Amino acid sequence: MTATSPTAPRPVLETDVAAMRARYPDAFRAHPARRLKTAAFIGIIVGIALFALWALDFSPQRIWQGLSRLGLFFSLLFPPDAHGRLPAFMKALGETLAIAFLGTLTAALVAFPVAFLAAKNVVPNIFVHFSLRRVFDVSRSVDTLIWALMWINVVGLGPFAGALAIACADFGAFGKLFSEAIEAADRKPVEGVLASGGSGLHRVRFALVPQILPVIASQILYFFESNTRSATIIGIVGAGGIGGYLTELIRTLEMSQVCVIIIMILITVAVIDFVSSRLRFAIIGRKPASA
Repeated sequence: MTATSPTAPRPVLETDVAAMRARYPDAFRAHPARRLKTAAFIGIIVGIALFALWALDFSPQRIWQGLSRLGLFFSLLFPPDAHGRLPAFMKALGETLAIAFLGTLTAALVAFPVAFLAAKNVVPNIFVHFSLRRVFDVSRSVDTLIWALMWINVVGLGPFAGALAIACADFGAFGKLFSEAIEAADRKPVEGVLASGGSGLHRVRFALVPQILPVIASQILYFFESNTRSATIIGIVGAGGIGGYLTELIRTLEMSQVCVIIIMILITVAVIDFVSSRLRFAIIGRKPASA
């Protein structure tokens, strides 16, 4: 017979629940107005979804008819064969990684100081951080592909336009994320620095930056992984990288070579994901669950 610990919680019995229901009936009964709001919200979501399906001419029959062509498309991918162009593909893939790295790094370096101006707990002037937030909104609302098309017309075709496109798109995202991380920082270290006679610059350097640096580094690593895929897409419009080969080979139906490029991209993204996850855990001082 095992003794029950005096600090162990007593199990909740059905009689206790019944007594609570009888004593506090309003707490266990959904309010009619709340039920109506929930039902109306679900109805609106379902209605919008049905309207979107109708407007986009969604048809299960068309999907079923296209499955055979999809199967034919995938059958053309195998077996993968680079036809002797693997060195060229590797060089283009390295160019794609360089575009993603330089674009991400440039955006982070530019957004880091600007994010402090956009944070309410650093600059209390509402006009300053409000206007900067709108700049961030404009920057990230324009897709990377659109930025690439604009920069191609400005600086010409090539990887330079691709790096600028990624930098412009990520500047707004980094600015928003960095400024929110600054605003969410603990106030106690800030008050401690000010109480010890530190200036506003000391408050930023010794109280805010050490708190937000792990979060910012983790976000930069994630964006670099995501931008590797984005750099592939913008290469299709002439912004450098392996995307140029990809669109050319798809257009000429050289699907075995397309398969080689897809495999190379998948392996690259998987390796970057593995390395960046280890770096993120190292930065925040924790071990990954698989370790």
